[in-house]
Amino acid sequence: MNKKIGFIGFGKMAQAMAGGMIKSGLVNPENIIASMRTEKTRIFVKEQFGIETSSSNREIAETADTLFLAVAPHTYSEVIEEVREAVKRDVIIITIAAGITTENVEQAFRKKVKVVRTMPNTPSLVGAGMTAVSINSQVMDEELKDVEALLGSFGKVEVISESLMDAIPAISGSSPAYVYMLIEALADGGVRQGLSRGQSYRLAAQAVLGAAQMVLETGKHPGELKDQVTSPGGATIAAVSTLEQERFRGAVLAAMDSCTEKVKELGKKK
Repeated sequence: MNKKIGFIGFGKMAQAMAGGMIKSGLVNPENIIASMRTEKTRIFVKEQFGIETSSSNREIAETADTLFLAVAPHTYSEVIEEVREAVKRDVIIITIAAGITTENVEQAFRKKVKVVRTMPNTPSLVGAGMTAVSINSQVMDEELKDVEALLGSFGKVEVISESLMDAIPAISGSSPAYVYMLIEALADGGVRQGLSRGQSYRLAAQAVLGAAQMVLETGKHPGELKDQVTSPGGATIAAVSTLEQERFRGAVLAAMDSCTEKVKELGKKK
C-alpha cells in the first residue's frame, strides 16, 4: 500500500496499529508519519518504528491520505479545528476514541468528509487485536476494503452498524481488562495451592488463550464447550456451581452495562 498513513497522536494504541502495519509488510515505514508533543517521544518513535515524525498536527493532515485521530475524546474538537483546512480533499479520517460518532466528526470539520469510526483493543500490540468498524455515507466500498486491510494487519476486523458502536468497548475494547483480572485471580489461586507465581501466570494465561481459540476454531457454543469439561460429579462442575452462586455472569453483565453507560457519557462530553 503506497498511500501515506498519518497519525495525530501516537500513544500505545497508535503504536500497536502502526507496528502491525509495518510488521505485516502492508505499509513501509517511510509511508507513515505521526505527530507527538515531546521531542523525547519523537526520537524514541523514529528509532523504534523508522517512521517520519513531527511536532505539527497540520503537517500530518496536509500529508496523509488516511488520517488516524489517535487522541483523547475530549481533545477531538480542538484537534479538528487545528487541521480542518489542512486535510486533503479525499482523505479518510479514522477515529479510535470511545463515544465519538461519525456525525460528530463531520460537524467538527464543517464539510463532507470520509469518516471511519473504529474501536480497537490493546491485544493489537501482539497482532491479536479485535477492531470494530463503522463508516459514514461518504466512504466507498473500495476505500472500506483498504481500511479493513490496514486494521487487519494487527488482528481481526468486524464491520458493524454505527448504532451498535457504543456497545463495542464493553465486549471487546475494554474486556481485555476483565480477562486480565480473571488471569490474575486464577494465578492467585494457583499460588495459594503452592505453585510459583510465574508458573501460575503461564498456566492461567495459556488456559484462557486455548479456551478462546476453541470457541473461534470449533464454532461450537461456549456452553457446549463448557459441558465437555464438566463431568458428572466432578471438580469442574463444583467450581462452575460456585461461580454461579457468586453471580459470575451477573457481575460480567453489570460491568459491561457500566462500561457502555460511560461510553455514552463520554460521547455527550465530546
